[in-house]
Amino acid sequence: MKRLIFKVLTITTIIIAPMMLSAQDDSSALRQGQGSETLRLTLDQALEIALSESNTIKIADMTVEKTGYARKGSYTALYPNINISGSYQRTLLKQVMVMEMPNPITGETQTAEIKMGRDNNINTSASASMPIVNAQLWESLKLSGLDVELAVEQARSSKIAMVKQVKQAFYAVLLAQKSHEVVANVYENAQKNYEKTLQRFNVGKASEVEHLRAQVTMMNAEPNVSSAENAVLLATWQLKAVMGIDLDTDVEVVGDLNDYTAQMLTPYVSEEDLSNNSSLLQLGIQGRMLESTIRMQKKQYLPTLAASINYNYSAMGDEELRWFPSSTAAVSLSIPIFDGFQKHYSIKQSKINKNMLDLQREDTERNLRIGIRNYNDQMALCIKNYQAAEATVEIAQKSYDISEKMYEVGKATLVELNDAQLALQQAQLTQAQAVYNFMVTKASLDELIGKE
Repeated sequence: MKRLIFKVLTITTIIIAPMMLSAQDDSSALRQGQGSETLRLTLDQALEIALSESNTIKIADMTVEKTGYARKGSYTALYPNINISGSYQRTLLKQVMVMEMPNPITGETQTAEIKMGRDNNINTSASASMPIVNAQLWESLKLSGLDVELAVEQARSSKIAMVKQVKQAFYAVLLAQKSHEVVANVYENAQKNYEKTLQRFNVGKASEVEHLRAQVTMMNAEPNVSSAENAVLLATWQLKAVMGIDLDTDVEVVGDLNDYTAQMLTPYVSEEDLSNNSSLLQLGIQGRMLESTIRMQKKQYLPTLAASINYNYSAMGDEELRWFPSSTAAVSLSIPIFDGFQKHYSIKQSKINKNMLDLQREDTERNLRIGIRNYNDQMALCIKNYQAAEATVEIAQKSYDISEKMYEVGKATLVELNDAQLALQQAQLTQAQAVYNFMVTKASLDELIGKE
């Protein structure tokens, strides 16, 4: 009996504790179910709340929005750049120019001091410029579009990962509840056995050792019920943290691991399609970005053509201002000739980065396919374990029923009854553990293949 209880608590702790250590402290303004009302959660409801309340999803959506604005901002380079400026200058001390001039009458050289400038200077101008031919700029616009595509894929990856985390946390709660049910049944049966043993002891049909054994078994089982309840609470906290709701929200997880038995035993078709895997899709987008970068760097060798127009309106004077307009229009052509091989070496570096990315993508795909096969093998093993445990549960239940009746009539000892109960509860726990392992592994497989 002690071995059963220890195993139940150990399995529950091993499953839940690491998840609590890696859980994000995502608390939001959601207060559903607080107070006297309890929020009843199915798996679909938990996923819906997580995808709307989790800070991870909100940050991913904001990143997409921010990248979209950056893309729109890059298109502004195609529009005219118009500026208006104005300035006023007051001359505090005029510049003096000294000039030597011959006297036309005497022929002697005379020195003359001439003050330059005016007391007031006003200048206003309007200018406009825009690129006419700039291949590098046009390619950079394509690159900004790929930035948005990458941000969208990263957001999708965050949502897929969130779905997996919520599913696994939800299944962990169901397993903790099943473990609590096992421990509660052990305690309930221990109570019944103690009462039966006490009745037999009072009429002299049971020894004092047997009576004390039944009492100790019952007393040892009682505190383990509280420990199992704490394990359920711990798993529920983990679920609420992953969902992004307040930890004080009253939540009741609705469901049972047996609800997923039909899904588990449905003929399963192995999925090895990696076309929707987020990691490979992101690497693919990054590869296209590098290709675009290389094209953009090559187009730096091409000439650029830009047009500009400028209009000035200025005035100068001491007391009375006189205004003078002026205007210019220009077309500028820039032809790159030599830059010390800077562009050449930049292109070489980008090509090497592209080759490195291709190798990284190849290794990633190989490891992902290994992961798919591993998950499929684990799921197949879970199905075998469940089927074996299912037959064991049926046999163990019959054995326990027979032992219970034999104990009531004094043909079996308490030790034999406890052993039969241990075998039954152990088979039930193994069966539940097989369902849990299958569903957790399937959630990981769905994330790996990019299933939404």
